[in-house]
Amino acid sequence: MSKITKKKFKIEGMHCSSCAMVIDMDLEDLEGVCSCKTSYAKQETEVEFDEEKVGVENLLKTIAKSGYRATL
Repeated sequence: MSKITKKKFKIEGMHCSSCAMVIDMDLEDLEGVCSCKTSYAKQETEVEFDEEKVGVENLLKTIAKSGYRATL
């Protein structure tokens, strides 16, 4: 049984809306991520994911690999 969770992360280092698209694409590539929506204007991303397939640490690491810093 899946445990779907939604979390918001503050993002540091975004310079434009293309940065937000990069974060969305990289997160959506992770198994267990149902959806994500990153806002350059708000400097945050909201991710809906299955906790049994992917954890918060994985999400943070993926965002860091994309070149940005994220905090809950």
